This record gives sequence, structure tokens and C-alpha cells, in this order.
Amino acid sequence: MKTITSILLIGLLVFSCNTTKRTTSTKDEKLENLKLNDTVSIANDELEYEIIIIEPGFNYWLVSQARPEGYYSQPFLESRNYQYVIEWNQRVLQPQLFDPNLYELQIDYQPYIDYGYEVNYKLYNYFIYFQLTYKQRLAGFDPRI
Repeated sequence: MKTITSILLIGLLVFSCNTTKRTTSTKDEKLENLKLNDTVSIANDELEYEIIIIEPGFNYWLVSQARPEGYYSQPFLESRNYQYVIEWNQRVLQPQLFDPNLYELQIDYQPYIDYGYEVNYKLYNYFIYFQLTYKQRLAGFDPRI
């Protein structure tokens, strides 16, 4: 299966002991489960492309903060993703200037391939999440939700 990227970023997992348990509602439990689910897999089986994002908190952020699917048009997402990918890949190639722990692997994103809405939506939102979380600015755009 062709891969846009194997892993965008491997986050560090921090385990801690908790001596007390608080009671939570079903909604709170679902949100907590999203926080614990650190792997998001986005696949377009028809085109045989896949993105795997391993990032603590991204899945929770995607559900709770990001604009809903359908808010942005696919051409908008494709345009921004292409610009973000160019900047990302340049930073991967310059570890002396940019933190190699943030920019580990290049992303193979081709502008003339239709990856589908879901792949573009989640990739775009990962770039927004990444910029907000790590106080980075890619491609000259202010990250906004």
C-alpha cells in the first residue's frame, strides 16, 4: 500500500500513577477515550493511500476543536496541504535549523493525485493542530480553527 507517510510524528507517552478515581459521565468517558487513542489512520482504499498519525491528543482535538467535515472545500484543503507539505519537507531536510524531533519524516503528497476528502481533511487538521500545539508556523499562514 502506498503511503503518504508512515508516521508524521511519534509522540512521547507519559504514564503516571493515579491513586484516586473520579466518577465520570458517559460523555466524559468517551472524551477521555479519545485522548487515550493516539493513533489516527486515514485510508483511501480505492487509491491505496494511507496516513497514520501518532500524536497524543490529536484525535481528541480533531473531535472537540476542529471545524466539522464539510466546512472546507476539497480544493481549499488540497491547496493548503500542498503548501504545508512543501514547508514541512524543507524543515525535515534542515535538522540544524528545525527541531528534528518535530520534523522527523518527509511527507509524500502529490498535488495531482485525488486523495479524497477525508485524507485531505485530516491531514489539514493535523497541520493546524501541530502548529497550535508546538507554536510553529508553516507556509506563512496563521493557524486557525
